[in-house]
Amino acid sequence: MFKLFANLEWKSFVRSAAFKQNLFLKIIIGFFAIVFLLEFAGAGAVSFYIIEGLIEDGKITATNPFEVVNKFLIYWFVIDLIFRYFMQKMPVSNIKPLLYLPFTKGKIVKYALGKTVVSFFNILPAFFFIPFTVVLLIEGYDPIGVISWHIAMLSITLLLNFLNVFLNNLNKVFYPVLAILVALGVSQYYGYFDVTAYTGPAFEFFYNQPWSFIIPLALAYVTYKYSYTYFIKELYLDAGLQAKHEVAKTENLEFLDRFGKISTYLKNDIKLIKRNKRARTTFIMGFFFIFYGLFFTAGIYGGSDFGKVFAALFCTGGFLFSFGGLVPSWDSSYYKLMMSQNIPYREFLLSKWWLMAVVTAISTLLSCFYVYFGIEWLWAILAGGVYNIGLNGTVTLLGGAFVKTPIDLTSNKKAFGDSKAFNIKTLLLTIPKMVLPVLIYYAFALTISDAAGFIAIAVTGLLGLLFRDRMFTLIENIYKNEKYDTIAAYAQKD
Repeated sequence: MFKLFANLEWKSFVRSAAFKQNLFLKIIIGFFAIVFLLEFAGAGAVSFYIIEGLIEDGKITATNPFEVVNKFLIYWFVIDLIFRYFMQKMPVSNIKPLLYLPFTKGKIVKYALGKTVVSFFNILPAFFFIPFTVVLLIEGYDPIGVISWHIAMLSITLLLNFLNVFLNNLNKVFYPVLAILVALGVSQYYGYFDVTAYTGPAFEFFYNQPWSFIIPLALAYVTYKYSYTYFIKELYLDAGLQAKHEVAKTENLEFLDRFGKISTYLKNDIKLIKRNKRARTTFIMGFFFIFYGLFFTAGIYGGSDFGKVFAALFCTGGFLFSFGGLVPSWDSSYYKLMMSQNIPYREFLLSKWWLMAVVTAISTLLSCFYVYFGIEWLWAILAGGVYNIGLNGTVTLLGGAFVKTPIDLTSNKKAFGDSKAFNIKTLLLTIPKMVLPVLIYYAFALTISDAAGFIAIAVTGLLGLLFRDRMFTLIENIYKNEKYDTIAAYAQKD
């Protein structure tokens, strides 16, 4: 049965309208997946000896490397869970087509959950734990205890896999877990409560008590059964898999009438953000990018000019990149209807540009608090904001012409973007968006001064504003050429 389901998905893949685009994406993802697997395998093989050397040099206070690994395993699993939530795709869209075929619901759900078990997100941790376990055996640790510990780690990985099913579908699970992680993170950061003092001995318990691996293994099995039961109950097109509908509310938004003809599209986009889960999440997450620069105010990039420029682009352009990168996919559900009307592409694109420009301007103002870390941070933020509004807004809309992925507005998955939005053309467009401003900065900073570098970035953005109409003419023609391919791609929901 698994072979039959896999064959159906393969046919869906090769018969897709965007087969070439998806094939290229799969090759790129596969390459980086292999790189990650090799890196994790290498880390598992050498981490014991690296930690051992640090202990001997007195840089880490511990009796042995195994104790250190157990102490910090909690961070591993927290990052794993966060990574899964944002990146791991739940198989709901693949379930719907199977409901029309003569398969029992149990087999469909088992196949869907089985896919999550053999996913990259479970294989990646195994590539670390297996070499690390071999090293422990070589170093003379008790084989029974090591095997018990190893099974426990893989069981916790599966537990997180099935927990992610509920995090993606049930707010009553998501918000408590989020609250716990935030509370523990804040208390750990400010020194109120050291969670590693309790989790370290807990992970060592799986080694000291060989029978204890049964605990996480049983929890993983129970979580699997709950996931299975949950999907069985929701496996109806007119119930759990049905698109959610809310009562419509009339809003005039008359203050937007000053924008003339494009006000109609601006009102539509604002209503879309307010009423739809995916768009609303993207809007909120766009503002969280404002704090992205905090990662660059300390650490290896703390005093780096590259860090300032790169962070400024993200702090001010979080919404621009996440929302603008999926234009016109936001309108995919009614794109065919729009294209049958007498709607000028110029007005449609201008409305998106104005929305991104206004939100970017607000993000720039909110990001000005970085002046606390030095006046150069303020210049970087202002220069990045001008560059994003002047040039990146237009370039992002150009990339949207080559994005042919329909969006489910009722789901908040992939709020940061969709992997299918990346292809060779959109990847090339990251050069003027992210690489060019860094090159411009260094070209002027190394020859004149740091201030000249920031000014040059801002001037480039102003030039983008000056030639915006000419660039929009080019973009409009590209959208027209891609029109029918886009409509055909949006017609394929799976």
